[in-house]
Amino acid sequence: MNAPISNDSRLKVRVQACIVAGSVALMAAKFAAYAITNSVAVLTDAMESIVNVLAGAISLYSLRLASRPKDGDHPFGHGKIELISASIEGLMIVGAGAMIVFEGAKRLIYPAEVERLDVGLAVVAASALANFIMGSISIAIGKKYDSIALVAGGRHLHSDTWSTVGLVAGLGLMVLTNIVWIDSALALVFGLMIFLTGCSILRKTVANLTDEADLEVLKRLLSLINEHKRDEWVDVHNMRVIKYGSHYYIDCDLTLPKFYTIESGHDSYKIFKADILEHFSDNLIFSIHFDPCRPRHCKFCSMKNCAFRSAEFEKKLELDLSCLASK
Repeated sequence: MNAPISNDSRLKVRVQACIVAGSVALMAAKFAAYAITNSVAVLTDAMESIVNVLAGAISLYSLRLASRPKDGDHPFGHGKIELISASIEGLMIVGAGAMIVFEGAKRLIYPAEVERLDVGLAVVAASALANFIMGSISIAIGKKYDSIALVAGGRHLHSDTWSTVGLVAGLGLMVLTNIVWIDSALALVFGLMIFLTGCSILRKTVANLTDEADLEVLKRLLSLINEHKRDEWVDVHNMRVIKYGSHYYIDCDLTLPKFYTIESGHDSYKIFKADILEHFSDNLIFSIHFDPCRPRHCKFCSMKNCAFRSAEFEKKLELDLSCLASK
């Protein structure tokens, strides 16, 4: 029987649903501002809002699916759907950036009159503030509950905020100087920024989908193990970490004293697991292989009263990224 969906997962879905609703309202407001002003720079902001809404809807779906517990068909859970949704978001952002750059270049060649910028700027500035607030909430909830989708969505909203701030500043300059081509130039600049943001998202999602090693996570884990290392944890090696949604799957070899029984080895595993769960994340699944110690480990082993010791203890082994390799 499948486990019920956790309260944390329900909260993440509710937060994302509110963000999608807010994004729809902001998109309508921005297109209204474009209709009033005929500004291509305002149009760029409105077009990115389409991406925000579609990406938010896809993220909402992915969070609902990722919240499902693992089952017979998905023994590692459904977490990777968040990466697929992020990839789709990246592609849409790249497409929107390219369209904006095209529109800006066209307006440079065939200028159009810009009207009533005061109203348009007020609407766009208000939308920037709303995006910043929604993005901050999304990032805070995402970090608290370890959701890639919420953190990525929040950062996207923040990047949208800063591009809008730049847009407002540029259009204000155009009002003061009456230089019409500033509007199209802004579209080119921010279109390129949006395009590069999409490329960056795609780079990260491809890395995760192909299970590229996350060195920052590994460094954090190794630092944690070094800090709480027990005497019987002689060595840790062949460590790998894979992230599925908000879950981490850790696979490693743990070297224990050769005289340990299966029972004492299991007790050491429980302590090892509990220490990492307490200081890293509750969403961890372990696969640990036990190795017996060898004579070469003696100088790093501080176990007392060992009948098999062949060398004096010198210092505890400081774990580093060489733990990724088999030994």
